[in-house]
Amino acid sequence: MSARTVKVASASGLHARPAALFSQAASEQPAAVTIETADAGPVKASSILMLLTLDVAFDDEVTLRAEGEGAEESLDALAALLETNLDEEFQGS
Repeated sequence: MSARTVKVASASGLHARPAALFSQAASEQPAAVTIETADAGPVKASSILMLLTLDVAFDDEVTLRAEGEGAEESLDALAALLETNLDEEFQGS
């Protein structure tokens, strides 16, 4: 199982729209991915409801774990998404 720890760059953490974007991206990955914090999880990264239960805020560290074919690629894509301020992405559109 591959793992990656990243800091969340979105100003609102993984709430509302950033969580929706992240869960959608996770559901499109070839590998099964979970996400966890030091205090909660792991939960399926593709489940927006489970993501919201983690209560992830700006600059919190989360750990992504992926298993199966394409695990490293899945982690690369999702880590890059978390390291982007997704709140700004929505303001620009």
